This record gives sequence, structure tokens and C-alpha cells, in this order.
Amino acid sequence: MKIVIIENELYLAQSIAAKLAEHHFQTEIYSSVKEAMERVADVYLLSTNLPGQNFLPLIEKFRDKNVLLMVNYINNDTVGEPLKAGAQDYIVKPFMIEELIRKIEHFHDYRMLQERNRFYEEYLDHFYREVALPLEPENLELPVVIHTNYQRAADKLALQLNRIHKNILTLIPLEEPGWKEKIEKLDEEHIGYITHLEKLKKGERESLYTLLEGKRFILTDSSGEIETPFPSLTLKTSQKLYDQDEILTIDEYVQHIVRTFQYKFPDTELSKKLGISRKSLWEKRKKYELFKKK
Repeated sequence: MKIVIIENELYLAQSIAAKLAEHHFQTEIYSSVKEAMERVADVYLLSTNLPGQNFLPLIEKFRDKNVLLMVNYINNDTVGEPLKAGAQDYIVKPFMIEELIRKIEHFHDYRMLQERNRFYEEYLDHFYREVALPLEPENLELPVVIHTNYQRAADKLALQLNRIHKNILTLIPLEEPGWKEKIEKLDEEHIGYITHLEKLKKGERESLYTLLEGKRFILTDSSGEIETPFPSLTLKTSQKLYDQDEILTIDEYVQHIVRTFQYKFPDTELSKKLGISRKSLWEKRKKYELFKKK
């Protein structure tokens, strides 16, 4: 990890750099904000005691990095305004090097989690983009039981509901051991996404309903037949997975292939692989509303 130190007290800057080097950090020292702004680093360790220099442009330029303030005292000029401009945190001089490293690593871990979550959200949006939902999730309230013939549609609805409620979604598959303990741990911050009610025997379902009293959850039933004491909705769709243990009709097969591969192959090649004409493919698109999203 590369750290740029901006400090006009050279002895202090060298001391900090030496201690950081002992912990395998790569450092550069500058007394000029203008010079430091030309350097690319992971962390900018910025002194707010730089007479005659305006350090706010550096903070604004690198607000997507970790700008950590080194301050002699706390007031609006040394901490308040810099934090508003985009600095991530501050540390008061004199400080222990261990505390400085803790702040650096904490922000690094936080950024890594942000990037990982961004990737997961983009991947899930891509993965579920061809799954059509016949209802809008905005007006749904929890708890809710979803009776569905297509688990992936329920998954997409649960993810969209989670974004709306901005709570933590906890996956609880009922076909796996330990589901009772997970449900007991659900609190106000956590929404349980509980799948495959049909996997439980009748006695186990009664135990489940008791545990769920007062909890916020989304419970799925892929059989579409199980009655529960909770509010419910039916989520039926003509979309089915090709790898399910069932035989698809010709129309279901065509719909699946078009949804899955319409962004991978042009219509000319797609119609050829399906053994139909482009006109027939167009008619099926129109019939089943399988139009490409722009």
C-alpha cells in the first residue's frame, strides 16, 4: 500500500515514514500540497498545519481515496471543513503509529467491502435481468409468504425488496440444518429470506410459524399449495429453468432459449439454432413479449 505524507515538519514526516516502512508500507514525503497532488497513492496522510497552503483541493481531488488528517487540535478549520470536503478521518498529534495503522487498514477493509458489494450487485442485476416480475415490490409489506412456481423470480423480488427496505438480508434455506438458530437470531435490522417451505414436514412447519412470530421475513413456497398464518402473494410466471426436473413444452423451451441467449447471438443465428425462420422468431417475441432491453 502506497502512502503519501504531506507534512512541513520534515523530522516528523521522516519519523512517521520510517515507522510505516517497518510495517511494509511504501511512503513518499512532500511539504508541498501542489507537488503531492501530482502523486497517485492509496492513502494521503495530510497535515492540516501547512501555513500559506490550501489543502482542500487535494482532499477534493482524492475524495475517492483515503485522505487521513493529522491535526494539532480539533476545530472547524482543521477537521470540520476537511471532512465535509471528502477527508475520511483524522488523528490528533502526537499519536501512536499502531493507531494510525489501525485507521489506515480499517478504511482499506471498508473500501474492499464496498467494491465487493458493488460487484455482487452488478452481477446479480445481470444474472436476473431476464427474470420478469409480474408485480412491483414497492408496495409490498413484510412479513410475506411468496407462493411461486419459479424460485428465481422469488429471489429477484427478495433482492429488490431488500434494496427498498435497506435492511440486512439473511438467507435461511429450510432444507439445510441450522435454520431454527438463524431464525432465532433475526432482529429489527435483519430480514430473513427463508426458502423452500415445501421441504418441511407439517410438524416442522408449525414450529417454524411459532419462531417467525414478530419477525420480518420473506418466506417462499415453491409448491404454491401450503397455507400459512401470514400475509401471502402468488408469484406465477411462464419462465422456467431448463435444468429443472421436468419436461418443457416447445413454447417453454423457445422462451427459455430466447431469454437466455438473445444478448449473446443476433436474431439470424438465434433463429437458425432454434430451427425456425426470423419471421417466426419475431412473431414469438411479440407473442411472449421477449423484446431486448436497450
